Amino acid sequence: MQSAVFSSRRKSCWMGTPEIYFRKAIDNSRLVKVEDPRREREMKYFGLALCLLFLLVMGYALQHFRAIEYGYKIEALRTERDNLAEMNRALRLEEASLRDPERIDAMARQLGLESPQPGQVLRMDVPADAATPVMASVTPVAVVSAR
Repeated sequence: MQSAVFSSRRKSCWMGTPEIYFRKAIDNSRLVKVEDPRREREMKYFGLALCLLFLLVMGYALQHFRAIEYGYKIEALRTERDNLAEMNRALRLEEASLRDPERIDAMARQLGLESPQPGQVLRMDVPADAATPVMASVTPVAVVSAR
């Protein structure tokens, strides 16, 4: 029985020939490469096809990324336009409230100003008759201090 166990152990350990490698010196200095014109032509065409494919893919990628970039720019400009339109609306509303004649009259009365007397206001925007000359005149102006 011991011999059976010993032989079974021996069979399990032994897996075949041992891996032994011998170094063999090979001299390739006398080999000469034979040129194959057909293979060379095929490699040139293959290289050109790869370059063309690369250029096409890069062109597509460039267009794609520029389209994305322009989309972001357009969206930013739309947002800016909407903000400016809102600001314009607010400024027009403020201008309308500042031009209110009742507000101006109330502020003038607070400053001690009075309504003008008849003949005190001369309209400059009324077109004069072009044929008649206009004479300049000096009228005395009263200055009232607000102190």
